[in-house]
Amino acid sequence: MSTTYKMAVTVNGARHEREIEPRLLLSDFLRHELNLTGTHVGCEHGVCGACTVLFDGEPVRSCILLAVQADGHALTTVEGLSPGPEKLHPLQEAFWECHGLQCGFCTPGFLMTLVPFLEENPDPTELEIRHAISGNLCRCTGYQHIVDSVQRAARQAAAAKPVEAIEAITAIEEGPAR
Repeated sequence: MSTTYKMAVTVNGARHEREIEPRLLLSDFLRHELNLTGTHVGCEHGVCGACTVLFDGEPVRSCILLAVQADGHALTTVEGLSPGPEKLHPLQEAFWECHGLQCGFCTPGFLMTLVPFLEENPDPTELEIRHAISGNLCRCTGYQHIVDSVQRAARQAAAAKPVEAIEAITAIEEGPAR
């Protein structure tokens, strides 16, 4: 008879409670308990980065964490990046536009690594991008298109900021909606 552990975790904004075995890996919990199969399992040693998810906003390798370690925490998987089924996250869109993926197996891990990187470093150099992705492996692209994708996403975010600032100022000047 195996011992189980009751846990509660918030994944992509939704709370989930499950009774699980303490030895269950977080990657397996996401894939098999929650059916969030965008988290890929490549090496099962935390080396390739394909299983990267955000744990309280920080990128972690879900294949080397136990699911019970996520009890009471907030996770974001690649499924939680886009604002809806018809719209991609800006970084996903840049990957698509710049051919930053080929087979796509490693893409979720790259995205989940790069989202917080771009939040902390909105105008990265090529060297900074390459350093940020150095813990993620891709066997198809040769990385240049991934770097190009990140640069495009950063440029697009910078171009959108003045528009957002103008909209915020206009909303303040107009006052509350009636």
